Amino acid sequence: MKKLFGAVVVLAFLTGTGGCQPQEAATERAQQEIATPVTPIVLATPTPKPPPATPTPLPPTPTKEATATTAAGEPTATPAPTTPPVTDVMVKIAAGPFTMGSDKGSPEDAPTHQVDVPDFEMDKFEVTNADFGVFVQATSYQTYAEQKGYTSWKDQGGTGKENHPVVMVTWDDAVAYCKWAGKRLPTEAEWEKAARGQDGRTFPWGNDWDPTKANVKETGLRGTAAVGSFGAGASPYGAEDMAGNVWEWTADWYQAYPNNTTPDNYYGEKFRVTRGGGWFDEEAQVRSYNRNAADPAKTANDDLGFRCAR
Repeated sequence: MKKLFGAVVVLAFLTGTGGCQPQEAATERAQQEIATPVTPIVLATPTPKPPPATPTPLPPTPTKEATATTAAGEPTATPAPTTPPVTDVMVKIAAGPFTMGSDKGSPEDAPTHQVDVPDFEMDKFEVTNADFGVFVQATSYQTYAEQKGYTSWKDQGGTGKENHPVVMVTWDDAVAYCKWAGKRLPTEAEWEKAARGQDGRTFPWGNDWDPTKANVKETGLRGTAAVGSFGAGASPYGAEDMAGNVWEWTADWYQAYPNNTTPDNYYGEKFRVTRGGGWFDEEAQVRSYNRNAADPAKTANDDLGFRCAR
């Protein structure tokens, strides 16, 4: 397990990568961050699907002069300014049981067990920088990273990355967005069912590993990709990027599965479950049943985002 906890990842020589990961991956990433800059190698980027439309700017509040009047000449009530739409493409997951967990993965992934999940909807795509920007513009919300003066979602977004998944957001930041959008974070069981379907597949697209179907370390992009760029890796329900691109927050505390007697110091009500793996992860981390844990109040990494459910 690659735990993500404790600190904000800051790329501009600020403090803090939290968590632990396989030694080789951690070493390679550390070396990349401290090495003397060299001329970057331009890697081929997969051809993306048409991305969700970028929201338009907030319209101005109507002025008194522009306000309509009644037949008697009295001004009507000034309409409240409307909020531009965000990406609201969702997939439906029907109610019913599915096999959760695996006896072939890490100890925390076991044992396999049946979970009956009510019907729900899940965002087809991870929440994007453009979507999060609409939320911030409408509410003046500041993320944890911004409050602390760390590298934030604004720094990561950049021109041309409006349709990339928003990152550098804590669990609390993700919850705030979902509530504003009239949604919520998915439970861990909902997330896994949406990713692997009812047939217990290892990856969203099936049981065979294929790095061309996800933005992972082996793909070589070394950063986020526009949501929907790996349509061939969609889950049985049509949810995309549920393997790779960015880890995703879920609603649940990191707890042991029923009948799991293997101790884990991270179990309890201190860390929230994250799922799916990110752009710097390998096959084991992006399996649909793989579990991870992160500090909900402080963890805000450049490979950690979210999607909503309702």
